[in-house]
Amino acid sequence: MAERSTAAVDVADTSGEEPLTAKAGKATDDGAKAEKVSGRENDAEGTDEERAAAIEAQPPELHSGHKLARRYRLEECVTRLDGFSSWRAVDEKLRRAVGVHILPADHPRARPVLSAARSSALLGDPRFVQVLDAVEENDLVYVVHEWLPDATELTTVLANGPLEPHDAYQLVSQVSQAMAAAHREGLSHLRITPGSVLRTESGQYRIRGLAVMAALRGITCEHPQRTDTEAIGALLYAALTQRWPYENDAHGLTGLPKGVGLIAPDQVRAGVHRGLSELAMRALINDGATASRQEQPCTTPEELAKAVAAMPRIRPPETSFTTPPPYQRTGYQQGTYGQPSTRPAQASHATQPVVTPPPPLQSRTGRALKWSVSALLIAALGLGSWQLADTLLKRENDHDDPANSQPSGGSSKKATGKPIKIVEAGEYYPDGQPQHANQAQDTIDGNPSTYWGSRGYREGPDLNPAFKKGVGLVYDLGSKQQISGASIGLHYTGDHTTVTLYAADSLSPSQPLSSMRQLATGRTNGSTAKIKLKQPEKARYVVVWITAMPYTPAEGYTGAAYRQGVTEVSFTG
Repeated sequence: MAERSTAAVDVADTSGEEPLTAKAGKATDDGAKAEKVSGRENDAEGTDEERAAAIEAQPPELHSGHKLARRYRLEECVTRLDGFSSWRAVDEKLRRAVGVHILPADHPRARPVLSAARSSALLGDPRFVQVLDAVEENDLVYVVHEWLPDATELTTVLANGPLEPHDAYQLVSQVSQAMAAAHREGLSHLRITPGSVLRTESGQYRIRGLAVMAALRGITCEHPQRTDTEAIGALLYAALTQRWPYENDAHGLTGLPKGVGLIAPDQVRAGVHRGLSELAMRALINDGATASRQEQPCTTPEELAKAVAAMPRIRPPETSFTTPPPYQRTGYQQGTYGQPSTRPAQASHATQPVVTPPPPLQSRTGRALKWSVSALLIAALGLGSWQLADTLLKRENDHDDPANSQPSGGSSKKATGKPIKIVEAGEYYPDGQPQHANQAQDTIDGNPSTYWGSRGYREGPDLNPAFKKGVGLVYDLGSKQQISGASIGLHYTGDHTTVTLYAADSLSPSQPLSSMRQLATGRTNGSTAKIKLKQPEKARYVVVWITAMPYTPAEGYTGAAYRQGVTEVSFTG
């Protein structure tokens, strides 16, 4: 029976076959080629007998349109190697794209693959590509995993040039933290390459192939933590220099000159961030590298993650704004009325004729008219002063007399609500399927250029409750606060975004929505959702729940879909 779970799984490597992403190309057959890890031969990848047996145990004839479990329809074969194949498929039950690895049940690596998929599924870390099924049936073993149409292989990203310091910092930070969490659970990757790391449109890095890729390739290792750490160091090196830190070319990158040895990234390319360059050397020191300041080498992902955290944070580059055009003066310029223009070429047009004011009224009729107007003005001022004084006196009496005071729900003008400090932010996903949980803090960092983003959906603007009821964030206000409204900054505009506020009991991402108290709801087509409560209510934890999102066209590597992002969130009391 199929087991449902979440985890990471890799499909392809860059040793001749194409990646398993939405942008994967044609399948290639490299079954006879020797594998390389980090650009070097890997002697632990499996015996010759195992390889021969794997080649003999070719999978049954599969083709586009074939269905597994009467549910997963195969669409395109993207990898065929060593007796297993990888496909882009469609889950017809949930109407979504998935990836599938298939190998015969009698394949020498079938049991290790099945065991690895089920073990990695228990991790449940959203930083890894998730396993959806790990099944053995009808003489086949197949592993079904997430398909990320909005993600791009790091191989493709680096083909366009090295990363900016902030992006490289995020890469090593996210990948090292994710692998540290995996190793704490006894799981290793052993095949981290630019082809196994994906970058989403929001800048989050996802790792595929945890445990499964090694099982598919028959890779074993005596020091898995050291191997994964060195691989992360190689990723950082490539991100900084667009070069592979070994003599052999690999993953679409040129290797270092032969005989030179491993040199620091800031000596390979000008302008490389010094701290990141030294960090890459500390991770690669396992292969004989020497850090420039002789820091201790990082031999585990945990040590590398701590070294990254100890660095001064590298902030994203400031957004450049277009310089506004120079101020265009109008025909009238203060201080030049009636004077010649300072620009001779425009003197005949810019000079305005001096208009002589009419002489004052000197006749008897004029003097009488002036006195009449003055008297009327004095009378008007006196009447206005009397009415103003009477109004002020009444207000003062009303203030002193409690019987005349307005109730809180009256028509008197209410004072503007004061902002409420947000202590913590997290993602809310009661269905167990997070969007980008590590970006929740970006909605309270005071920087509108950073944001939490949802995934893209085919149906909209209102989400289909049968597949996805909504996406959301949850906020901790520190203590119970009187809430009167909220302002939610939105990254995308269009028809339309619907946001509802709920009072929750905790910062938990999985508390049932039905157990919460609804506070207010709002709908907008613009970049800000202003939500006003009918009357203030007290709550410490507030869920921002989005049930409708605008349609966004394709941009860059991201396909067109219904999605939304939240830039900044604030509450008022």
